[in-house]
Amino acid sequence: MDIHAIRKEYMVGSLDEKQVEADPISQFSVWFKEALNAEVNEVNAMVLSTVDRHHKPHARIVLLKDIIDGAFTFYTNYNSHKGEEIAANPNVSLLFFWSELERQVRIEGTISKIDRATSGQYFHSRPRGSQIGAHVSPQSQAIQNREWLEKRWEEFEKKFEGGEVPLPDYWGGYSVKPSLIEFWQGRPSRLHDRILYTYSFGLWQIERLAP
Repeated sequence: MDIHAIRKEYMVGSLDEKQVEADPISQFSVWFKEALNAEVNEVNAMVLSTVDRHHKPHARIVLLKDIIDGAFTFYTNYNSHKGEEIAANPNVSLLFFWSELERQVRIEGTISKIDRATSGQYFHSRPRGSQIGAHVSPQSQAIQNREWLEKRWEEFEKKFEGGEVPLPDYWGGYSVKPSLIEFWQGRPSRLHDRILYTYSFGLWQIERLAP
């Protein structure tokens, strides 16, 4: 398998520090809308990276569900592996990659749980099957087999039949407050555009990085 020969020349766009928004959340909104218009697949998918209490890194894809007061929000099971890692170390990173536009956005910041009322509002906006699934799955724990999971599904579907599915105590949202956001635009000959925003003393500073 000739992996080393896989190569792509980036030709779609450019990024100029003189033309970006002064606030990175505004710049993210501009890029996100352009990704939506370009029909990027899973446009809100982002890689969440965490570090556990043994200083080992872990990464997985989660879905951005909102930006509240400049913080990036997603929802999950608090008892999952990522929940345990977040409890041990609140420093995380997020990464969006929109290949159709040859762009990525890298975010570093601190994470915290959002309030239960907001979590409940989002939970009850989800499809009913997803709500039941939150009760069915002991996320990140080893299970016997697929049949065990499907049997639990039947049990909880019957339990909640005809009524509202309650928000589990162990399920809710996290909010990532950024301290650094980098916008990357692929360019020819690997001379990519990299614009970095860093938050310091209440202000966002903008600088260009070498590719």
